[in-house]
Amino acid sequence: MTDRTAPAAHPIAAPLAARWSPRSYEERAVPDAALAQVLEAARWAASCVNDQPWNYIVARKEKEAEGYAKIFSCLSANNQGWAGRAPVLIIGVARQNFAHNGNPNRHAAYDLGQATANLAAEAATLGLQAHQMAGFDAAKAREAFAIPAGFDPLVAITLGYPGPASALPEALAARETAPRARRPIAEFTHLGAWGAAGSPA
Repeated sequence: MTDRTAPAAHPIAAPLAARWSPRSYEERAVPDAALAQVLEAARWAASCVNDQPWNYIVARKEKEAEGYAKIFSCLSANNQGWAGRAPVLIIGVARQNFAHNGNPNRHAAYDLGQATANLAAEAATLGLQAHQMAGFDAAKAREAFAIPAGFDPLVAITLGYPGPASALPEALAARETAPRARRPIAEFTHLGAWGAAGSPA
């Protein structure tokens, strides 16, 4: 398989460099202990007042087949074209109100994102990869899983061992092997004032 390690301009931790978003997966199960480990990493994410508003609906193809089929049915047509090879499908859901006082939590989506980033980085340490998707029908997921009011399904995720790009249709295979790129630091860093673009090193 092509090396997908991030060509970082500055040294970063190995799991962050190793994390990427494959579309091709090996059709082998994720061990229960490994799945628990990535969820444990999500568990220890930072959150506003330690509210931990994240929830995950997790379905393994072999063990929660009905739930897996429900999640798959919520994916966009484009994502359905490849995601069915992944052995685990997940829906990330954010509780919109603080547990301790019921007030709206405007940071809930941010906190779910932090937990999911932890999950993805931990997966990379195990040779797994997670692909986070906006392309799913949140309303359909809410209905399929009876997600209550006040909880918003915000992301769908595949999890598994990355497979060969050759298993994908040609257009997706090209994306799978394309060089990885990110904006340089100076394009998103404002040193001391908005618009004062620059890099600290």
